Amino acid sequence: MRKRIKHLFLLITTLIFLGSIQPSLADAITDDTNKLLNWAQNTFKDLFPSIQPTQTLEPWLYRYYPKTGIYAGVNKNDQDVYVLGGSFGDSPKRIDSLANLITQIDNSGGNTDIPACDPTKIPAGITASQSGNVVTVTTNNQCIAMPTDTNICQVPQQPAPTNISLLGTNNLNSSEIKGITVNSGPNPFQAIVDAAANVKNCTIHAPVGSENTIVNSDLCFDITSAIEDLGGSIPGVTITPPVTYHIKGTYATQMVADCFKTDASFVNNVVTGEAWAKQNGTFVKIK
Repeated sequence: MRKRIKHLFLLITTLIFLGSIQPSLADAITDDTNKLLNWAQNTFKDLFPSIQPTQTLEPWLYRYYPKTGIYAGVNKNDQDVYVLGGSFGDSPKRIDSLANLITQIDNSGGNTDIPACDPTKIPAGITASQSGNVVTVTTNNQCIAMPTDTNICQVPQQPAPTNISLLGTNNLNSSEIKGITVNSGPNPFQAIVDAAANVKNCTIHAPVGSENTIVNSDLCFDITSAIEDLGGSIPGVTITPPVTYHIKGTYATQMVADCFKTDASFVNNVVTGEAWAKQNGTFVKIK
């Protein structure tokens, strides 16, 4: 039982990308535009440096890169891809149709990943998508089994130092536990998991382009296995499976000079793989 409870709290404290899901741009043109521009940012960093938000100015979907003065986007009327500014000149230059470029990217295995999130580490039942600098992580209105891997949206391992340190802060918008009834007073589990969800995490050598990332999530987990044994052990508490935990909030990052001089609860180095936890005001190495 203790092992299950420990795993539940570990899961909650390591949901470092929690947030409220925002209305998504669901049409295929928008999805393909974001996919294309993610690929361009990952492939041509000299032209499209850093993560930029996708903006709308009818009939255009586009991103602007102030460091190079380049606009890149799609005209929704003809569904063609254009670039403008910087080395491309002052007139819109057609590159190809959006459909052709998406086909080429898919066939080549091009990188359309989210810089701030390694999708290969995301447990089954959870999806992640990106629009500009906003990442959405969701269980798609389903309550999934509690993952054995607590890294919901892990920052990718970096091959070399980037000298970028990012402090991530969770803002809990709402949370709800169902399946636990308390005869009198507040639900004690609610306060514990909510406090755990508000921990801060600081990343050393964060990926280039992950600065100013905002992550919105709408996650629901079936935590029955973690607490079902408590049904008869706490007076006044009734466990009625399934027990679910649904949480929404917003995770945002900010650059800091030194992770160890912040109020983070955890610090991790994504080059060396080392990790620290704050204990009694001091960071203690745990990995």
